[in-house]
Amino acid sequence: MRYDYVIVGSGLFGAVFCHEAMRRGRRCLVLERRDGVGGNVRCEVRDGIPVHMYGAHIFHTSIRHVWEYVSAFVDFNGFVNSPVANYKGQLYNLPFNMNTFHEMWGVVTPAEAAAKIEEQRREAMARMAGEPRNLEEQAISLVGTDVYERLIKGYTEKQWGRKCTELPAFIIRRLPVRLTYDNNYFSDTYQGIPIGKDGRLDGYNALIEALIGDADVETGVDFLRERAHYESLAQHIVYTGAIDEYFGYELGELGYRGLRFELERVESENYQGVAAMNYTDSETPWTRIIEHRHFLRGKAESPVTWITREYPAEWHRGDEAYYPVNDDNNAALFAKYQEKAKREKNVIFGGRLGEYKYYDMDKVIDRALDVASGVE
Repeated sequence: MRYDYVIVGSGLFGAVFCHEAMRRGRRCLVLERRDGVGGNVRCEVRDGIPVHMYGAHIFHTSIRHVWEYVSAFVDFNGFVNSPVANYKGQLYNLPFNMNTFHEMWGVVTPAEAAAKIEEQRREAMARMAGEPRNLEEQAISLVGTDVYERLIKGYTEKQWGRKCTELPAFIIRRLPVRLTYDNNYFSDTYQGIPIGKDGRLDGYNALIEALIGDADVETGVDFLRERAHYESLAQHIVYTGAIDEYFGYELGELGYRGLRFELERVESENYQGVAAMNYTDSETPWTRIIEHRHFLRGKAESPVTWITREYPAEWHRGDEAYYPVNDDNNAALFAKYQEKAKREKNVIFGGRLGEYKYYDMDKVIDRALDVASGVE
C-alpha cells in the first residue's frame, strides 16, 4: 500500500501531524518503536489509575488556539501542579513563593522576603569577580544562597550529572520568584490532565488515539533498521526520532540526558499527599517521586496507589534520549546536522529529538500544526 506520509514516532508531534494530514485527505502510516502509541505521554491504567509511564506530563498553555484544539478531542480535569520540595526531610512549596520563604526564613510579608533575597544576592555578588561564570554563581546571584543550597544545587547536579560549578551560567537565565502565597507551579491560563470525552480515566491515551484516528499504525518497529522498505511506501517521511541517529551519528553524537523510572504499587490510598515531590538534596538518588492518583484530583477509587521514582541517567547510544543537553558544543553540532537535514528530500524533522529542542507539550502541538499547514 502507498502512503502520502510515513510518520516515525507517535508522540504529540507525530499524532498531531497525522491528524492534520488525514483531515486534508492524505493517507498516513504511523510507526512506533515501542509496543504502544503515545511516545513519552503514553499512560497505562493500573488499578483504575492512569500511570504516566515516561515521566509526569501536566498540560499547561496560554496559547488559546492550542487549548481549543486539544479540547476538541478530550476534556481536561483542571489539575493544577503544586509540587513540594523535600530537602533532607524538610518540606518547601514550589515554585519559589511566599510559602517557600516563610518555611525557610519565617518571613511573613513580601517586603521581608525581598529584603532577605536581596541581602544574600548582594553578599554573593560582592564575592564574585564580575559576571557569574557558572550555574552556581548565576543561581545565587538571582535568588541568594539559602534557596540555591536547599532547592537548586542538589536537584540540578543530579539532573545534569555534573556539579553546578561545571555547568554554564546561561542554563539558568532567570528563576521565577513569586512574592505571593501561590503554589501554582505554572502561570499559564489553561491547565489540566486529559480525560476522554466519555469520561474515561486513561490520561493522554485518549488524546493520542483521537488524533491518530483511523490511520494505519505499526508498533514495535524500528524505522531506521527498515528504512528502505518504509521509504518505498511513501512520498514523504515525518521523522521525530533523534536527528543524529537518523544520520547514523555521522558527525558525532549529540548530548542527551536519560531517565530511569522505578514503578511501585503501594498498598495505601495515599502515599505522599501530592502528585509530585522533588528531592533536592544530593544524597537521595532520585530527583522526584510521582504519585499518579493525585493527577485525578480525588477521582481515583482504588484502595492502592502507584508511585514512580525518577532517576536521571547518563545517556549512551541505544538508550532512550529524553532531553537534549543545550550547551555551545551541542548547538554547534546540531547546526551541522540541520544543514544535512535541509538537503534531505521529502523528509520533515520534528519534535523534541528531531529538532533537538526542549519543548513543552503545547509548543510541540503548535509547531506540528504549523508544519502540517503546509501539507502537500
